[in-house]
Amino acid sequence: MEAPRHDTRGIVDPAALLNRVRFRRHEPAEPLRRYVEWYWLIDWDLPAPYASHIVPHPAVNLTFQWDEDEGPPYAEVTGVALGLYTRKLTGRGRVCGAKFRPGGFRPYVPEAPVSRWTGRALPAQEVFAQATGDAAHAIVTPAEDAARVAALDAFLLALPCTPDPQADLAMDLVRHIRADRTVRRVGDFAEEQGLSVRAMQRLFSTYIGVSPKWCILRYRIHEALDLAGTRTDVDWATLASELGYADQAHLVRDFTATVGVPPTAYAADAADGRSGGTGSTGSTGD
Repeated sequence: MEAPRHDTRGIVDPAALLNRVRFRRHEPAEPLRRYVEWYWLIDWDLPAPYASHIVPHPAVNLTFQWDEDEGPPYAEVTGVALGLYTRKLTGRGRVCGAKFRPGGFRPYVPEAPVSRWTGRALPAQEVFAQATGDAAHAIVTPAEDAARVAALDAFLLALPCTPDPQADLAMDLVRHIRADRTVRRVGDFAEEQGLSVRAMQRLFSTYIGVSPKWCILRYRIHEALDLAGTRTDVDWATLASELGYADQAHLVRDFTATVGVPPTAYAADAADGRSGGTGSTGSTGD
């Protein structure tokens, strides 16, 4: 399994976020790596509220959170968010999250399709009885990362997990989509993998929570977002073609609908931020 990536793909205006929070990724214990992609830890101490924006991956997250000015630690399960995910950060706080691999959550909750949680964030105890306030406290309160990671490992290793070859297949298919820019059409991809379109759609609904077409488009938007945030010389018409869009207008529409601004405006704002301007995307919340 891959080690945690160090890119910021999916984060809108990552420079602004990383200037305000301490963000780290850690590997889970080896037995968990089949299903858990990485742990992510965030700590903040802000003089003013800040709204972070994420274009989510097709993954379920289990998070243990502590907004220190608002109450005790708590745990939450967040399904795949279909649109832009916004989290307002205030005062002092921290999050310790486990990002499951796309397809890796179902073995822990085999009685329900992952699509049940798509677009939802709910108390984790509704999914895992073990995710109590005491468990959240044990995970988020240690000062050192190593202690938080050990507590996450202990929690997840204690959960029942049912190995499932279909989950392995779903994870492999999503990895292929993420890595291979030539995957553009569901029909062609399903045929290449020896599946009918309908079988692939059922597999993705049950194990990923979204459709294969959604995954293809989301990873392409991630790529466009990454390029828009780091380069000023993007040929959008060429990129649209390379990503499998019919034309530049389709890419612009998808990007704008997902991120909230057109790619050229996002690129200009990112360049302004790199040159020392304040920027506007991912700015301080109201």
